[in-house]
Amino acid sequence: MNQPRSPVFTIGHSNHAAEVFLGLLLRHDIEDVVDVRSSPHSRYNPQFNRKTLQAALTEADVGYVFMGEELGGRPADPSCYDAEGRVQYDQLAEMDAFKEGIRQVIQRTGERRIALMCSEKEPLDCHRTLLIAQVLTARDLGIGHILAAGDLESHAAAVDRLLDRFKLPRDGDMFRSREQLIADAVSRQARKVAYVGKPPDLV
Repeated sequence: MNQPRSPVFTIGHSNHAAEVFLGLLLRHDIEDVVDVRSSPHSRYNPQFNRKTLQAALTEADVGYVFMGEELGGRPADPSCYDAEGRVQYDQLAEMDAFKEGIRQVIQRTGERRIALMCSEKEPLDCHRTLLIAQVLTARDLGIGHILAAGDLESHAAAVDRLLDRFKLPRDGDMFRSREQLIADAVSRQARKVAYVGKPPDLV
């Protein structure tokens, strides 16, 4: 008999004080933080440097797992970048490492209550929503985005907000289905927020 799976949560550390961030995790009963930053450090918010964060989480009895190599938004593989140096999320989603990361996340949902953590405050400005959550949703996992004020937003509601940004109808139109419009909105937003630069190993 399959074990029930917990929804997957996401959270952006933003510029929260450490105690505020921990409070958000505890409010939503998060057991493990899965760090999906390619570079697990923050110049302006050192409380979220990997070792410092891990120590604070351990003190609060919250686990820490680094998966930036598998699920980070700044992949090392040059094939994930277009001619302008912009990360292509659709290409990244086809990488073996990314697929393995998704497999591990799904496995963890049967064991622990996890939150995928990146840096951006707004879910729609981050690959955790535009890429990872989209892939997990396609695999029938529930997704909840923990917002900066502590409220929980469903992924469907976040997607509705994204459609609204581009003035696209939420329920499709006579030419395109809702799914097609979502794909269009995600692609347009990804072009705005995806990392632009050289792969880390070429910098």
